[in-house]
Amino acid sequence: METLLIYAAIALVVIVGGGYLALRAWAASAPQPGSLGVDANGLFAPCPDTPNCVTTQQGLPSQTMPALTYTGSRDDAQTRMRTILAGLPRTQLVTDKPGYLHVEFRSALVGYIDDVQFAFDDAAKTIHFKSAARLGMGDMGVNRARMTEITSLWNK
Repeated sequence: METLLIYAAIALVVIVGGGYLALRAWAASAPQPGSLGVDANGLFAPCPDTPNCVTTQQGLPSQTMPALTYTGSRDDAQTRMRTILAGLPRTQLVTDKPGYLHVEFRSALVGYIDDVQFAFDDAAKTIHFKSAARLGMGDMGVNRARMTEITSLWNK
């Protein structure tokens, strides 16, 4: 009987471990969206009709947040934002060009990727952002919480 329990425990570990590794591989293989960046009017692509996206621009009322504001130059604001982002865990700066940042955030357990974009409007002294999960429909409020944290750090 003890041997049977040991084999059952080993089988359970293999199944759970294999499932976890498969889930991590699936999360890591999610392709980068083709809709990243801003259009000629400085707008991000709209959020999908799912709760795993927040934006300062086009979105459902439940998906929108206020834009950030800054004084001084766009370059100084962008440098400050890079510094804030560098202090956050599991963050990779993917695109850094004048007036635009694209950052990937990965979840701790599975490694799901969220794309976060920032567009700096120097004329309005405003930073627009969009934070969206690559996979799935829900995110348990992670994107909103992240952007609330970044907003709080920005406003210090």
